[in-house]
Amino acid sequence: MSNKLTHFAIHIDDLERAKSFYEGVFDWGFNSYGQADFLQIKADKSNNGELIGALQSRKYSPIPEKVIGLECSIGVENIDEIIAKVEKNAGTVVMPKTTIPFVGYIAKFLDTEGNLICGIQYDQTAR
Repeated sequence: MSNKLTHFAIHIDDLERAKSFYEGVFDWGFNSYGQADFLQIKADKSNNGELIGALQSRKYSPIPEKVIGLECSIGVENIDEIIAKVEKNAGTVVMPKTTIPFVGYIAKFLDTEGNLICGIQYDQTAR
């Protein structure tokens, strides 16, 4: 699963309002994931629905500007190599390598056009 879009985040101000909108429009399902202002998005409402993204409070954004649009995550083999490549190719790391317990390691960066992108190395043993 190298260099493939694996996840997106929709930054929100009101979790229940956003949840209601996406349930109504796309029939997505949702799972709680620790924080009260963060929900995992499932492709459908079944218990087997594939996890595809997240609704998350804007407070989790590593940049001061209000993110409008989707924050996409790219699955990578080695997050440390990706961080080095971002810096080598004139990108800006805005959130260093961070552990998401039981998920893996994530880093967030701005591309040369100011777009917020995430690299994520999946590793269920991450703590």
